[in-house]
Amino acid sequence: DASRRLCGFLKSLGVHYVFDTAVAADFSILESQKEFVRRYQQHSEEEPALPMLTSACPGWVRYAERVLGHPVTPHLCTAKSPQQIMGSLVKDYFARRQNLSPDQIFHVIVAPCYDKKLEALREDLPTACHGSRGADCVLTSGEVVQMMEQNDHTVKDAAVDTLFGGPKEEEVRRHDGASSDGYLAHVFRHAAKQLFDEDVGEVTYRTLRNKDFQEVTLEKNGEVLLRFAAAYGFRNIQNVVLKLKKGRFPYHFVEVLACAGGCLSGRGQAQTEDGRADKALLRQMEGIYADIPVRPPETSAHVQELYQEWLDGADSPRVQEALHTMYQGAGLPAGSRDIK
Repeated sequence: DASRRLCGFLKSLGVHYVFDTAVAADFSILESQKEFVRRYQQHSEEEPALPMLTSACPGWVRYAERVLGHPVTPHLCTAKSPQQIMGSLVKDYFARRQNLSPDQIFHVIVAPCYDKKLEALREDLPTACHGSRGADCVLTSGEVVQMMEQNDHTVKDAAVDTLFGGPKEEEVRRHDGASSDGYLAHVFRHAAKQLFDEDVGEVTYRTLRNKDFQEVTLEKNGEVLLRFAAAYGFRNIQNVVLKLKKGRFPYHFVEVLACAGGCLSGRGQAQTEDGRADKALLRQMEGIYADIPVRPPETSAHVQELYQEWLDGADSPRVQEALHTMYQGAGLPAGSRDIK
């Protein structure tokens, strides 16, 4: 209901198409899975390729690039974030389908955090082809709520569009994370199968020092084969970085998010009148989100079609160009727009 109402509202403002970014997250997760398996196989004491740290959260990535630099940035997964991939899909794949040049499309992303605005400003790394910016504007979900509250005309509900043309509305679906896209669960299952031929059903999280630091392990005959962690919020991030720098880090993979509580608790979400997070609403959202069916990215026929039709196959050079990125080192001056 909410997705249809939101879509109807955006279309009443003159938006031509409203897409669900789940397809971009599919690509980001699939590329992260492949990269983890490759890193695991290449890892050695002399040239450590592990741990792999996720790179979908722009607050964390910006902090890693601007403040930490080497030795942390080589551990960042090179798969682009869902927002960056959505930019490529809209400005390249969709633009070509519509016979438009990328600069004829104004692409707005709605996201739960302000750092997504900074991510859209990465001038030096345009996320779409032809040097066009992938996302032209980012609105937080809280800003969209304000716009809806200030809007007094009646709005008809509308179905979300698909990138592939045709009026078919797809069901709302999610990835396997409690309050994020669930990179940890998806990469963990894939790695268990690819590296050890183990089928993992339910992923069991163990809470360690606090509810925002959790661990998942794959064990066989008493031996730990894979050790993954989720670290949310800067208190836990500092801990991860400290152990990584000291070389005492027991994890193969860490899902890192700057916001304590994950993306659902992003600072761009709607807040109470005194400017605080609405905890009752958050609990309600977590419950509704958990009820949405999970669909693993591997099972998406659309994504497999896009690999062939848009990227010339899953292992082509186009995949590297469209779905992967490089990171800057620390100490680079911030651009004036970035600071603003």
